Amino acid sequence: MAPAEVAYSQKLGPHPSYIQVAKPFVFEQKIQGQIIATGANPQREDTFRLQGVQWIDDTRRALQLPVRTFDTAVIYYHKFRLVHRDTEYASTDAAAAALFAACKIEDTLKKSREILCAAYNLKTSSPSEHLAPDDSVFDGPSKTIIGLERLMLEASGFDYRNRYPQKYLIKLGRRCQLDKDVVKLAYKMMLDLYRTFAPLKVTSSAMSFACLELSCRLLSKQEDHLAAFDKKKWRVPRAHVMEGMLDLLELYTHFQKATKLGSQYTIERFISIRIALNQEAEELHLPRFGEWRETKGNGVLKGLKTPKTPITPASPSEVRVNGKAADV
Repeated sequence: MAPAEVAYSQKLGPHPSYIQVAKPFVFEQKIQGQIIATGANPQREDTFRLQGVQWIDDTRRALQLPVRTFDTAVIYYHKFRLVHRDTEYASTDAAAAALFAACKIEDTLKKSREILCAAYNLKTSSPSEHLAPDDSVFDGPSKTIIGLERLMLEASGFDYRNRYPQKYLIKLGRRCQLDKDVVKLAYKMMLDLYRTFAPLKVTSSAMSFACLELSCRLLSKQEDHLAAFDKKKWRVPRAHVMEGMLDLLELYTHFQKATKLGSQYTIERFISIRIALNQEAEELHLPRFGEWRETKGNGVLKGLKTPKTPITPASPSEVRVNGKAADV
């Protein structure tokens, strides 16, 4: 007996002929379009993004995981949030699923229960209140993380190509003969840079140059060493370096307490550097974003507020057939 045919309204996921190509870079224009398409509030989007990255950083430090696991986890977290609406999941669950997937990819294996247990124990003030990973409290959240892991990989297009800009930063610091305090400050900036969308937009070399130059400007030293360095071999456009520095300065200006480095300097210091960079960009006619292409259209979709149906929703609230809502 042949199995009963499933109605079209009950089928979830993309069409069988749909092909998604993995994209190592996602530029600002696409990021803004995805945020509008998912119906996210820009203010809430910044808050959820910073909370998730902070959760990943705190938990991976508690588990003593290397920085490469942090880099991979944050990339997956950013890509996941560009595809799925914030109402479909909790930000901590998405952060835990991203860290869980990154541990597998980077061969720093941790069970989902161990990740949840480490995050829970960070909230407790007394060691006597700490729980073990096999506690029954983590049964439900563990299943949720395992379910979100599949959506995390789908959102990234099953792209396992990862970048570790910290290696380039150390090499550049040695090539430019910069002092250790400059390189250490730039290393902290690199961790803060992952709180923005810059790792999705620019290369590892551009991020390294941006952090080192901003570090030199903050410390007011050795700027000539970096300026005299031949950047042609690294193939880094000046616009991409400026984009990384301006993204960092916007983060330090608007979310000073949510960063590792922002509280060490005054806002006036960041604003003065930002003004100098804006003047340089005007003189060199550099765009705010290194890669920006205006799409042709009649303006109908400008300011679109309608959320787009996700490709593989975790818990869809509605199913659309031919653009209209259908009863499931």
